[in-house]
Formats: sequence, C-alpha cells, structure tokens
Amino acid sequence: MNGAAATGVRENRAPLGTDREQESSTRLPILLTVDEAADLLRTTRRGIYAMIERRQLPGVIRIRRRVLVRAADLLDWLDQKRAPSPQE
Repeated sequence: MNGAAATGVRENRAPLGTDREQESSTRLPILLTVDEAADLLRTTRRGIYAMIERRQLPGVIRIRRRVLVRAADLLDWLDQKRAPSPQE
C-alpha cells in the first residue's frame, strides 16, 4: 500500500476550472465541499466560510454541520462576475 492510499488522500484529483471546455472535461460533482469550492475560487477554506457568513456565496446547502455548495450556482455566479473581454 502506498502512502497516499494509507492516509486516504486522493492523488489523482482533477483540477477545477471555470472555462466551459475545461468544465465539460472535468465534470464537477453536483455539490462541492468547502475544499472543492475553495480550489475552484482559488482561495482558502477560511475565505469560503467568511463568504458564506456574509451571504456572498450562492448555492450554499447546510446538512446538519456539513456545508456544501451547488456547483451550477457557483459557476453561474462566477460567469456573472467576470469582466467582458474586448471581443464582446
């Protein structure tokens, strides 16, 4: 058993991205954990929890103590926040 398997850490984690082409090849889960949302937004867990507390993050679902974020809501929100490119 290698070290990653022994500790339960996933080695082959696909990178998360907002680009539609990358999104279709990555296939995000429907619900993201706080860590996955932080990876997607390139921030920290603490930053995600602060955004949740300030009600700045869409698609937040609380199941008892667990916090999940709807991937579709987060990606739509990111798309609305992006600056228009010069070609648009």
